[in-house]
Amino acid sequence: MEKKYKKKKPKSTKKIIAVIAVFAVMFFTIFLAERGKIQMPFVDKTVMVVLSPFQNFFSWAGNQIAFLQRGITEIKYLQKQNKQLREEVELLRAQNLTASEYASENQRLRALLGYKQASVQFDLVAAGVIGRESITWSSVIIINRGTLDGVANNMAVVTEMGLVGHVLEASANTSKVQLILDPRSSVGTLVQRADSRVAGIVEGDINNPTHPRMVNIPKDANVQVEDAVVTSGFGGVYPKGIVVGKIKEIHNDEGGLLKYGVIETSVNFEKLEDVAVIVASREAPPEPLPSILQTHGTETDPHETAEQLKHAQENLQQAQETVQQRQQEQLQQAQEQLQRQSGGETP
Repeated sequence: MEKKYKKKKPKSTKKIIAVIAVFAVMFFTIFLAERGKIQMPFVDKTVMVVLSPFQNFFSWAGNQIAFLQRGITEIKYLQKQNKQLREEVELLRAQNLTASEYASENQRLRALLGYKQASVQFDLVAAGVIGRESITWSSVIIINRGTLDGVANNMAVVTEMGLVGHVLEASANTSKVQLILDPRSSVGTLVQRADSRVAGIVEGDINNPTHPRMVNIPKDANVQVEDAVVTSGFGGVYPKGIVVGKIKEIHNDEGGLLKYGVIETSVNFEKLEDVAVIVASREAPPEPLPSILQTHGTETDPHETAEQLKHAQENLQQAQETVQQRQQEQLQQAQEQLQRQSGGETP
């Protein structure tokens, strides 16, 4: 069996070599015909038929590779562009938040500046709330102004909306402020309504931390819900006339002789960010006099009246000067006459 196998092996090898040679000659001939080295019409047709599937395959494969390359390039470009867009979005979000914060701060400071310009009887130092005391979270805040800025203990603290509290402890650069919500705080107040003017004391309520109470109100006092409450100026800490809030509810005290009012503060202490310290206080300027209503048909021109008043003042001044001049002349004549008489008696 081994001898037979060895004898057949050279024949199969020869066949393979022959097939390879035929294909080699055929492809060589096709190559020459493709290059134009030989002119054989039959071979040209054969070349076209044989190479057509290969050409189509390589053309399709080339197109697919080019398409794949373009797709990969576009994907890389889109990934890069997407990354840049995400970074821009994050940057714009940060800028938007910063702009919103600046706008909010600008609005608060404008309101505080408006209050400062309107309250000419106060010297104010603006301050920002930088913290709250952990032990008394809702009743003591910390501001970023201290003795170096002119702030001292027991100075009143306000916003454009109304009273906040007073400086409890001032250090060089920061101060603790006791809010009117603190149960240890007491503010002399009165009802702003002209036909009431009932006095009382506003103090924090430990059972209702967000709403202080106005206590020591007589039972028969003229006090109503929605009445505005302002500082009375008693005690020397809080200047008179600062808005505290309005009466939300009225209840009888336990003793039955007094009553108290629950106060809805004008300041929103949960959103307190900027305040002002009253470092000096003066008497408020008087209200401007109301314009006098004139009878129809007898109206006068204010400018004309002012001119007439000016002329009258000038005439009065001239008359005073004339009188003084005449008095001096009479005095001088009297002195001369006295001198003449004295001179006549001497001989």
